[in-house]
Amino acid sequence: MTPKTVHLAVYDTLADWETGHATAWLARAGFTVRTVGTGAGKPVTTIAGIRIVPELALDELRPEDSALLILPGAEKYDEGDELAPFAAAARDFLDAGVPVAAICGATAGLAREGLLDDRAHTSAAPFYLAATGYAGAGRYVEADAVTDGDLITAGPTEPVAFAREVFARLGAYEGKRDAWYRLFQHSDPAAFAELNG
Repeated sequence: MTPKTVHLAVYDTLADWETGHATAWLARAGFTVRTVGTGAGKPVTTIAGIRIVPELALDELRPEDSALLILPGAEKYDEGDELAPFAAAARDFLDAGVPVAAICGATAGLAREGLLDDRAHTSAAPFYLAATGYAGAGRYVEADAVTDGDLITAGPTEPVAFAREVFARLGAYEGKRDAWYRLFQHSDPAAFAELNG
C-alpha cells in the first residue's frame, strides 16, 4: 500500500507561496503532510519571516515511508551548497521510485545533483538552470509545470500548475482536477460547483 504521508522540505528562505496549494489540498484529500528539515525541532524561517519547526530530520527520512517529497524554492539554493543534502535525498527518492516535486530554486538544486540531465523539466528560465553548469539544457521544456515519470518541476510563478501535477501523480482529485485548476488558475466560477459537487 502506498503511504499517505507527503514530506515537505523546510529550510531558511523557503518561498512560502510555492507549495501552499499543493500541501493544503493534499491534506484535504486525506494525505498527512509532515515537515522535514536538517534537524527535527530546529526552527527555520521562510522568506515571509514565518517560523517553522520541522517534525523530522532529513537523515531520518526514508522513501518507503513517503508518497512524495516536495522541495520548495529558497534563496539558499543560490547561495551555496547548504541545501545540497535535500537534492541528495531527492536522488534517493527517485532511485526508490518515489516521486519528487521541485519548484523554483529547488530545480537548481536538482540540476546540480545531476537529476535533470536525463529528464524533461522546467524552472524559472533556461538561463537560470544553465548557470548551474548542468548537462540537461536539451531537456528543458517551456511549460508551467512538467512531469517526467516520478519527477515534477515548475517555476516560481506556477504554484497552481505545480499542485495540479502533484495531484495527478498521486491520484488526488480524480475527475475534479480540471475543475480545481480552472477555479484556482482562471477564477472560473462554474468550476467551484464542479469541485464541490
